[in-house]
Amino acid sequence: MELFQRLGWSLFVAGFGFALGGCAPAGPGAADDEREPHYVLGQNRVNAMDFQGAAEAFEESLAANPRSAAAHFQLAMLYDEKEANPASAIYHYQQYLRFEPKASNAEVIAQRIYTCKQQLAADVLPLPSAPAIQQQLQQLADTNRVLQLQLEYYTRQLAAVQNSPMPPPENATPTPSSSAPAVRIKPAPPRPAAAKARAHTVAAGETPAAVARKYGITLNSLMAANPGLNPKKLRVGQTLNLPPL
Repeated sequence: MELFQRLGWSLFVAGFGFALGGCAPAGPGAADDEREPHYVLGQNRVNAMDFQGAAEAFEESLAANPRSAAAHFQLAMLYDEKEANPASAIYHYQQYLRFEPKASNAEVIAQRIYTCKQQLAADVLPLPSAPAIQQQLQQLADTNRVLQLQLEYYTRQLAAVQNSPMPPPENATPTPSSSAPAVRIKPAPPRPAAAKARAHTVAAGETPAAVARKYGITLNSLMAANPGLNPKKLRVGQTLNLPPL
């Protein structure tokens, strides 16, 4: 099984290197870079599928020769395909192009850099899923509806206050005039008893619409009797005011 894994990795390296225009840069000095002992050790560890050890060896090769385009190229491939480290892959791809500006695979390398940047952006700034966006929009729509009902309620209350006449002071008594006959003032009829306040205690699973149906009232009248009520945050045991009969 290990033999097949090594053979598979060797075929992958060959195919990936062919797509990038060669497994290592072919410019002047490339052969010297590939003979550097740490670089050779890194290649051996790649063949043994020890990718972490290979990365360490290529890093040591760069410590010995920071301008080694070949070592940068190998590290970029490892971080891109095996270590899932797009930030490091971008750095080593860029360093490879820096020290090998006339590389024949420069266009393909630029595309790999772009792909790594997309992956890095997706990891850092994940976009919300479509269902999550839809749920947020629904919550905003529900909140907007509640605010509209509250605005209508307060608008009606303000209009009623502005249109009602000012009652005379309760302790004011008419002053009789010497020239006008006395007028007998009838006592004011007794005021009707105030409507008895009603309330409902929220049970598990109930919604404002369900409460309105239970008492045969409209949802708008229930919301108007409970200014500031958030239908999405009903609690079991919460008391709701019911419109008077």
